[in-house]
Amino acid sequence: MSEPATTKDEVEAIGEDARIAQQLPDPKGYKILIALPKPEETTEGGIVKAVQTLHAEEVGSIVGFVLKLGADAYSDLKRFPSGAYCQEGDWILMRSYSGTRILVQGREFRLINDDSIEAVVEDPRGILKV
Repeated sequence: MSEPATTKDEVEAIGEDARIAQQLPDPKGYKILIALPKPEETTEGGIVKAVQTLHAEEVGSIVGFVLKLGADAYSDLKRFPSGAYCQEGDWILMRSYSGTRILVQGREFRLINDDSIEAVVEDPRGILKV
């Protein structure tokens, strides 16, 4: 169990997360709701990245976090004879720029097709598009 929020900033962050959660779409059919990670604001050497660079990294991201599966995702046994490619809570690799892009409270999310998942990864840190 996590510790309760103790600072004003922690309480505000929890409130922001709750507002975002209320506004997220409910994926229908074979769609999957993906959250994109925020890009690192500095390089490994400590150089601050330009806002335009951060935006390009986020939009072109190939890594995502599975928030929710639509009711029909992976239900076609002919297309997915081995079962689902991913499940809620997985970090995944997907095609760059795939899906429907939406902004909620300044954060980007995507609705992608179930067959757009390329792989599941344990730790997405350091994975970049080449």
